[in-house]
Amino acid sequence: MKPPVKKNTIPIDLKLHNDIRAVERARFAHQVAQKRRLIKQYKMERERQQKLEEQEEIKRLRKELIPKAQLMPCFDRPFVPRRSEKQPTVPREPKFCIPRHKTIKCCRMSCNDMSGPSQLQHLPSSVEKTEALYKNRVLQ
Repeated sequence: MKPPVKKNTIPIDLKLHNDIRAVERARFAHQVAQKRRLIKQYKMERERQQKLEEQEEIKRLRKELIPKAQLMPCFDRPFVPRRSEKQPTVPREPKFCIPRHKTIKCCRMSCNDMSGPSQLQHLPSSVEKTEALYKNRVLQ
């Protein structure tokens, strides 16, 4: 007996993951290239606009820098300054608080010059000097 005759096998179309991935990658590469073109076009447009603005600014500045004649001042009415209506400031008395370390520097004497404690009583202190100067200025 003869075995039954088999039909010829028909190959199935295989869809490999690599083929699908290649198609997706091609789409993505196309999108990236399109974005780059748009960005480049946008930058060129922005640079063109900036150059135009700079040129207009230069034109405007050149027009402003042209020297123009100024009007003659009016000498019919001479300028007379008026007294201010504000009250003058009232000075406050200065503080004569001088630290001790500064008074010592002012009255420094060598040991040879001092013959005794009686000479120190005749030397005016720096506070007394400044008070005397202040009184002289106030009286003038």
